[in-house]
Amino acid sequence: MKKRLNGNQIKLIAILAMTVDHLTWVFFPGTQAVWYVMLLHIIGRLTAPIMWFFIAEGCHYTHNIKKYIGRLFLFAFVSHFAYNFAFGIPLLPLKTGVFNQTSVMWSLAWAVVLVAIMKHERIPQWAKYAAIPLVCLISFPADWSCIAVMCPTFLYLHRGNFKKQAGDIVLWSFLYAVVYFLFLDRLYGALQMFTFLTIPILAQYNGERGRWKGMKWFFYLYYPAHLVVVGLLRLWLQGNVPIIFN
Repeated sequence: MKKRLNGNQIKLIAILAMTVDHLTWVFFPGTQAVWYVMLLHIIGRLTAPIMWFFIAEGCHYTHNIKKYIGRLFLFAFVSHFAYNFAFGIPLLPLKTGVFNQTSVMWSLAWAVVLVAIMKHERIPQWAKYAAIPLVCLISFPADWSCIAVMCPTFLYLHRGNFKKQAGDIVLWSFLYAVVYFLFLDRLYGALQMFTFLTIPILAQYNGERGRWKGMKWFFYLYYPAHLVVVGLLRLWLQGNVPIIFN
C-alpha cells in the first residue's frame, strides 16, 4: 500500500495536536475527569512521538550534527522561558520539584548529543554506555523527561525497521506512563498510553520532506510563540497560578 504522508504533513499534525493539548491546560487546568477534556488531551498525545521520530530523521539527514545540536540547544534555551511562562512554572529549574521544569526541547537536544556519541567511531564502547545514564540524569527534569532522549535514540538506531520503531514508541511511552501514574497523576498517566495512536500515522510516512522547505524554521518559531500566547491566556483566565503538574 502506498504511503501517503510526507514529513511536513505529519509535522503539521503534531503542531495542531500540541496546540490543542496546551490550550486544554489553559481552559481546563489540572486533570479534569470530563470526557471532552480527556479527548482533547488524547489528541495531544500525538505530538511527542512525532517529535521523537523526526529528531531521529534529522540525525540521519543532517550534514553537520554539531550545528544541529547547537541549533537545538539554542531553541531549548529560548523555549525554556516560553514553556515556563505558559504553564506558570518558576524559571529557576528544580524550585518546585524534578518534573516538568523545562520544555521537551531540552531533552530532544540531548537526544541528538547521545546519537552523536553513539555514532562516533573513536569513542570507546564503555564511554558510550556511560553517557546514557548521565544524559538521562541531565534531561530528567524536562517535559517527557529522559524518555524524550531514549526513544529518539532508539528510533535512530532502528531506522529502516518500522516494526522495531513502533516497538520503541510503545516501550518508552509505557515507561513514561508508569512513572506519571505512580508519581504525578494516575488519570493523566493512563492517558500517556494514547501516544500509541501516533504509530499508524507514522506508518504512512513516505520518506519525503514535502514541497515546503520552511517547515523546520516555522516550527522553531511557532513552538515558543504559541507558548507565549498560552501564557498570556493563562494570566487572563486563571491568574498567575501553575496549570500543569510539576
